[in-house]
Order: sequence, then structure tokens, then C-alpha cells
Amino acid sequence: MTLSVYLSGEIHTDWREQITAGVEGLDVVFSGPVTDHAASDDCGVAILGAEDTKFWHDHKGAMVNAIRTRKGIADADVVVVRFGEQYKQWNAAFDAGYAAALGKSLIVLQRPEHDHALKEVDAAALAVARDPVQVVEILRYVLTGALPG
Repeated sequence: MTLSVYLSGEIHTDWREQITAGVEGLDVVFSGPVTDHAASDDCGVAILGAEDTKFWHDHKGAMVNAIRTRKGIADADVVVVRFGEQYKQWNAAFDAGYAAALGKSLIVLQRPEHDHALKEVDAAALAVARDPVQVVEILRYVLTGALPG
């Protein structure tokens, strides 16, 4: 069986690369948002024209990016949402809620210090992982039935 996995959330660390490398050889297809921060922020005005205020600049970018995000989450079998340490990622929380509303299998990847703040998000998830290796092991188990080690 092929597993389609959408990787959402934090873009400042290599967690995506750790997961994709960890499942090498398994039948997994990955998708995700544009992780070039500048391109993601500026896509709306680069394509549709400049805006006078930062609000509308950001709004245009969010709308264009939402086309990709909605398609990726809708097509995914599993959605992994990573909450990083540095920023409050409201977009990641939105993606998790959207995935949950669509009935997608949701894995949240977060540090223990975010447990309280993300309790409602975690309640919608089928798993809360602490590091990318745990996500790899979940995907490996789903595809093969094999336990780690």
C-alpha cells in the first residue's frame, strides 16, 4: 500500500528531511507547503501584484498558499504537523484542525513543554510524537506491522 503523507508546520529545522530519510525504501509519498519562507510570504504579491499594506500583502500570500495546503491535506492519508520551539505557529494549528475536520489520520510532533497549549490539537491527533524518529516508526509500523528494534 502507498501512504501519502503531508508534512505541515515548522520550517526552520530539518525534521522533514529526517522523516523522509527514515522511511527510505518504504512506499511513502510526501507533500507539504512551500518551505522557502520568503517565497511563501511573497507569493501573493509576486503573482497578483503589490499591496500598500503588510496586512493585504500577507493576506494575498496566505490565500495563494491555501490552495496548495488544502489540496495537500485533502489528498493525504496521514498529516504530520510539527510545532517548533521558536514561533507560535497558528498556521500549523489551523492545518491540524483542517486535517481533523476532514477525518485525516493526524500525527502531532511537539516538545513536552507545548503539551498544555496544544491539548485540544493533541486530543484530535491519533499520535503525539516527540521527535521525527517516532514519526518514522509510526509510518513504518502502519506500512509493515513491524515494531522498532
